Amino acid sequence: MQNYRLLFLLVLIVISNSLFSQEKNKGVFTEPKSGFFDDISKEADRYASKPKADTKNFKVDFTGMDLPKNLSEFTYAWHNETVSQGLTGTCWSFSTTSYFESEVYRIHNRKIKISPLFTVYWEYVEKAKRFVSERGNSLFSEGSEANAVLRIWQEYGAVPEKDYTGLKQGQVFHDHRKMIEEMTAYLDGIKKSSNWNEEEVVSTVKSIMNFYMGAPPSKVNVDGDDMTPKEYFKNVIALNPDDYVEILSYMQQPYNQFVEYEVSDNWWHSREYYNIPLDEFMTILKDAVKKGYTLALGGDVSEPGMDSWNKVAMIPTFDIPSQYIDESARQFRFSNQTTTDDHGIHLVGMTTKNGKDWYLIKDSGAGSKNVDPKGYYFYNDDFVKLKMMNFTVHKDALPQSIKSKLK
Repeated sequence: MQNYRLLFLLVLIVISNSLFSQEKNKGVFTEPKSGFFDDISKEADRYASKPKADTKNFKVDFTGMDLPKNLSEFTYAWHNETVSQGLTGTCWSFSTTSYFESEVYRIHNRKIKISPLFTVYWEYVEKAKRFVSERGNSLFSEGSEANAVLRIWQEYGAVPEKDYTGLKQGQVFHDHRKMIEEMTAYLDGIKKSSNWNEEEVVSTVKSIMNFYMGAPPSKVNVDGDDMTPKEYFKNVIALNPDDYVEILSYMQQPYNQFVEYEVSDNWWHSREYYNIPLDEFMTILKDAVKKGYTLALGGDVSEPGMDSWNKVAMIPTFDIPSQYIDESARQFRFSNQTTTDDHGIHLVGMTTKNGKDWYLIKDSGAGSKNVDPKGYYFYNDDFVKLKMMNFTVHKDALPQSIKSKLK
């Protein structure tokens, strides 16, 4: 027994000496290397993916056309520099915010830059509330209408762009793809579970936006004065919401009265659109621009006569000759959905070239940034007449015959 104890002690001593004499290892950080697993993945992806067929878009051949090319050809009103809406469907806020910035300058001779993303944030909150109240039967998407901007400003206020960019540190362009995907998936789950708790739903939607866009400020400092967003809207933007009118032209609703604009982006079913015949629509638009007003314009930009590399939007004769563009042609395209409400823009000026009127369009969409002058398009009068469905304008730009009906 004594011999076994001695043997056990000898073994422990040998092991102990071995451990203490072992060289100590160190840890280091290394860059990952591409190994055989990556070869497998690439080959699997190649095999699984379907080869993309070469596709071409059918467009107007602009070769040899005498088209507007420079801002210097246009007479235009003051507007802020062009910006990008990034990978978002929030043109409605970017274009209308730009429009009201021009209105602040026109009325108050004051240059300000307003955050379009602050408006977007609270519009999503309002969409979430309605989604709950309508038990999931209300559209929740990125789109909206120009008149949503004043509605949000009256309810939540506004802030300077510098105080709420909606960009996270290091982020250059807006990207709402994952954000809208998460919010939509969450609300789909709410609809399936019928968990219609508005406070909980709004809180969750806010938390998703706070992660991707940052939480909006409750106070801002302007020239040394602290103010709430509502105070900023009232005291700095200082526009009267009652002074602005939505003008619409389509045949499916009665003329010369306020109607609903029947598109999905009018998700709250606003009936604030004054519907008028097309000829009157174009006359008011043109006269307003000639008088120095700008307009927030909405309509369809998916056409063979629109090209971002030539910066032009026109109606080709192989679509419909100019002399045949009337309210029936316009309604026909709206009814068969070849005209949709897919983009919001800011009309800031005009010119006449070769007997045709052209409008200078400030556009936050990516295509407008392809070539100089970046952030702009040149819209032919026919394109506006056939494809632009509505605009926002100050009531002072309207003829007395319409102004009298607005009271």
